[in-house]
Amino acid sequence: MKDTQEREILDILRSRKRADIDELASLLYVSTSTVRRKLTALQQKGLITRTHGGAQINDEYDFFPSFTFRSHQNCLEKKKIALTAIKLVKNGDLIFLDGSTSAFFIAEYLTSFKNIKVVTNGIDTLSLLSRNKISAYSTGGLISPVNGSVLIGKHAEHTIEQFHADIAFVSAQSVGSDGEIYDCFEDENALRNVMRSHAAKSVFLCDGTKFGRSSQYRLCSLGEFDCMVCDRDSRSYFTTRHLPEILFD
Repeated sequence: MKDTQEREILDILRSRKRADIDELASLLYVSTSTVRRKLTALQQKGLITRTHGGAQINDEYDFFPSFTFRSHQNCLEKKKIALTAIKLVKNGDLIFLDGSTSAFFIAEYLTSFKNIKVVTNGIDTLSLLSRNKISAYSTGGLISPVNGSVLIGKHAEHTIEQFHADIAFVSAQSVGSDGEIYDCFEDENALRNVMRSHAAKSVFLCDGTKFGRSSQYRLCSLGEFDCMVCDRDSRSYFTTRHLPEILFD
């Protein structure tokens, strides 16, 4: 989301749950008519609900979900995706894993491969790889202030640029029928795109619950990936012709 005022309104509603128009106008130093326009735009995006004289944030955007919370969401689907995705991995591969819970599940199944190396910005994923004695590089970088389970920033991006991976596995929060991919964590998308561009094969991990949802920050188009791994046949969902290879079990 590029609109600064819309982002500020969302920040206020996250902390206060709801606010009236006069209150928002006072906090943002703008007119009430400006607030009304911004609220209308946010409601059209599915992020808020207008109330009498104000607005409240929709439940799924009421907080930035923790890694633990997300790892328990659609757990079986993510494991199914991971088991399909590792069929793309070969002994000796260098692998990029982003900080998503979907990539974390892939890390759980890498012990069956020989001479695997992993580069990741996922703090929980690094811990898992260490416990499983899998050779891993941390991207380094800043711990995200909104998602404390990942590392972000220019330092992390620079580290990724020093590698050319055989395969990159990344995920995001939502994908539309037009093939556009979005996530609620803006800074993580920058790292995902660096991973995509520095891998021989880029793979998007997506369980079916992410279809049709709305998130704030664009990652890229699905057609910019080489492959998509899903928990079901999703080809009929998309209206765009620009699709990568889609794998499902």
